[in-house]
Amino acid sequence: MPLIPEEPQIHESAQGPRATPASGRTAPTPRPVPGPRPAAPSRPGRPGPQRPAPTQRTPRDVAAPKPGPSAPASRAASSNPQIQLIPASAEGALDAAEEAVDLLLESGRAPGDVLVVTTGDPHPWAEHELSFGEASYWAQHDARDDVFYTDATKASRVAARPVVVVAVNGGTDAAAATVLPLAHSRAENLLIVCGDPKKINSVLGAGV
Repeated sequence: MPLIPEEPQIHESAQGPRATPASGRTAPTPRPVPGPRPAAPSRPGRPGPQRPAPTQRTPRDVAAPKPGPSAPASRAASSNPQIQLIPASAEGALDAAEEAVDLLLESGRAPGDVLVVTTGDPHPWAEHELSFGEASYWAQHDARDDVFYTDATKASRVAARPVVVVAVNGGTDAAAATVLPLAHSRAENLLIVCGDPKKINSVLGAGV
C-alpha cells in the first residue's frame, strides 16, 4: 500500500508569531517595567539629632541697626564727692577760689565743669553779668560754656556740675550753713571750699 506523505503541521508557539516590521527587521522584545523598590530597612541605633533651621542673616547691603548712645545716668542722690579744704581768711577766700579755678583749668578741666559760689559779696563777674539782666545771666548758666559764678542768694537755682568751688568770703553764719550743704549736693566729683577751716568743718559736719 503506497504511503501518503503527511502534510507538515504548523504548531503555534506559546508567544505567537512575532510581527515583522516593514523594514524586514525583527522588533526587539519589550523589557519588563521594574516595579517600585521596597523601602530600605531602618538602620539600628539612635537617630541623629535634628539640625536647627538656619537663622536669617542680615543682608550685607543693609546695615544692621546700631544702638544709639544711651542717655547719661543721672547722678545718685547719695553720691559723695571728694572734699578739698583750702585755708583762707574771709578777705582772702575769693582769691584762693580764683587760684583753685586756674589750677583746675590748667590741669585740663573744662570751664563749663566748674561752678563758683560765694557766701558774702558776689564775684565781680557775676555783678557784671547781672547788670545786663537776669535772663542773660542765667542763659550763660544753661549754656555751660564757661565757669559760672553765683552767690548765696541765687545758689539754690544752679544745676549740678562736676566741680564746685565755694569761697567763704564773709556773710552771715546762716548763709554759710546754707551754701555749704547745697554746694555739696551740687558737686558731682569734687568740692573745694576756701575759708576758715574751723567754721567750714563745723558746718559740713553738721549739714552733710
